[in-house]
Amino acid sequence: MILAALAGLVLAPRWELVVLGVAQDAGMPHLGCMKGACKEVHDGLRKPEKVACLGLIDRTTGTNYLFDATPDMSEQLYALNGGHPPDGVFLTHAHLGHYTGLMYFGRESIGAKKVPVWGTERMRKFLADNGPWSLLVTLGNIDLNPLVPDEGVALPGGVTVTPFLVPHRDEFTDTVGFRIDGPNRKAVFIPDIDQWERWNRSIRDLADKVDLLFVDGTFGEPAEIGRNLAEIPHPMVPHTRELLRGARAKLWFIHLNHTNAERDAPDAVKEGMRFEL
Repeated sequence: MILAALAGLVLAPRWELVVLGVAQDAGMPHLGCMKGACKEVHDGLRKPEKVACLGLIDRTTGTNYLFDATPDMSEQLYALNGGHPPDGVFLTHAHLGHYTGLMYFGRESIGAKKVPVWGTERMRKFLADNGPWSLLVTLGNIDLNPLVPDEGVALPGGVTVTPFLVPHRDEFTDTVGFRIDGPNRKAVFIPDIDQWERWNRSIRDLADKVDLLFVDGTFGEPAEIGRNLAEIPHPMVPHTRELLRGARAKLWFIHLNHTNAERDAPDAVKEGMRFEL
């Protein structure tokens, strides 16, 4: 009986979240930027940063998923699974850095076969009705699956992914974050959101119910933006820190803009970091 129990432990899925990218939609260095961190990359003093993305993988079976399909998806899949189509993709919304990587599933690239892609009703309609994304659907490169806010998607091996709506610039689709419940730990992924006060939920309450938070760290201070803050009302990193001070969950900032000096802070997540679920 003891041997059987030990065998069960050995065979049990070991899920990990893998940080595959940390930057805002356009990456770092940013097009047209020749100063700060971008210049350091051009001068060979700093590594480039891929667009914000999490991978989820069962190290026992190799089953793997992406949270968002970024323009860096080819390299990110190589890092996650050796460069193969994943077992599924969960999309947050239709802004540049979060869905355009779907193009690599098309016939100009790998010509994938029915990769499951989960999105809200608006997200699925956007992909199905607008080229070139509609061609991925027509040719069977991707298979659109429904995400219903606050209803979990059960994955093989004991993981549940639950989407929830968040306020953001929803020109084409709505925007969601994800709660990812593993066998041992729970994580939340919110790469894009408007100010926390605009949300009809409490990020602090959520932070006290999970173990890991990967949240919008786009900007560190208003002065770095150079645009009307009302157009891009992301929460500032120091404000988020203060809201979540003493919370149960470990806080990690992701989706950092190229202007954000907080990218070197201890709580700014780094590409390649792994977290057991």
